[in-house]
Amino acid sequence: MQDLKLRTKTFAVDCWQLCSIIPKSREFDAWARQLIRCSSSVGANFRASQRAKSTADFINKLKIVEEEADETIYWLELFLEVLNINHEEMKRLKKEGEELLAITVASIKTARKNQRK
Repeated sequence: MQDLKLRTKTFAVDCWQLCSIIPKSREFDAWARQLIRCSSSVGANFRASQRAKSTADFINKLKIVEEEADETIYWLELFLEVLNINHEEMKRLKKEGEELLAITVASIKTARKNQRK
């Protein structure tokens, strides 16, 4: 789990760094704030899941991670459509978000399966 803890933290930092090079304007500012918020929430809620008080609590916290990772991917997709800067970094972050989302969904499925036993 240490790997995912570091990975989700790095993901948030990398999204923040991407936002630091996005042009400063009213339109981009709203999107950049959303991207920073949801990408950092992925790591924060993953960390919270590691301190869950029950399997149900663990699943609930991972569901938040799932939603926030999906939202992060959405904002990255929008930036890819409208910005002509650093597309490779945005694509890399989108791929990382998709991988984190897939890992989270698989973890939720496993936890639910184990909960039924």
